[in-house]
Amino acid sequence: METKTKVSKDFPKGKVAYFVTTNIHKFLEAHNVLSEYKIATAKLKVEATEIQDDSLENIAKFSAHDAVKNSGLPIFVGDAGLFVEALNGFPGPYSAFVYRTVGPQGILDLMQNKTNRNAYFQTVIAYCEPNGEPKTFCGKVEGTICMEQKGDLGFGYDPIFVPNRGDGRTFAQMSTDEKNVYSHRAEALRKFAEWYSGVGKRIF
Repeated sequence: METKTKVSKDFPKGKVAYFVTTNIHKFLEAHNVLSEYKIATAKLKVEATEIQDDSLENIAKFSAHDAVKNSGLPIFVGDAGLFVEALNGFPGPYSAFVYRTVGPQGILDLMQNKTNRNAYFQTVIAYCEPNGEPKTFCGKVEGTICMEQKGDLGFGYDPIFVPNRGDGRTFAQMSTDEKNVYSHRAEALRKFAEWYSGVGKRIF
């Protein structure tokens, strides 16, 4: 079971951001992006319920509220989904569950004989403070589903997704810094960082 983390509430807003995640890959991506804005990223292991819902934004908001309730800290969380056009947007908001059950190969199996390989990744970052309402930041990257898994970097569906603005490699064939040039998560994180840096400047 995850442990609850208690940290001082005298929180240097705008200079440090607490990320509630158990995924080290997501943390490293966030760390690299936020460091561009001179924001330190702290990884918190806090219980946060992930509901099943048709909306990534609703899922992220609920998780943020729950994490704040369990930690007493201002935090941010992220939720992402892979939306495949030929599968009517599946797996979408259910991407994490589908990944745990059938993985990337399961999506490739469903895509057999499909000529339309268009897809997009979307991420919603939700930031929330105690007694506050979550603020969300969205990122999206369009691409295609390749014919087979390629690459051993990254995580999740990275081995089967080729971003349109890239050079033909999957996300799993890119380093973290390379992926952050194109990725949905990096776009959402940069939007969050720009806003959060502004909050810090107003306070300090």
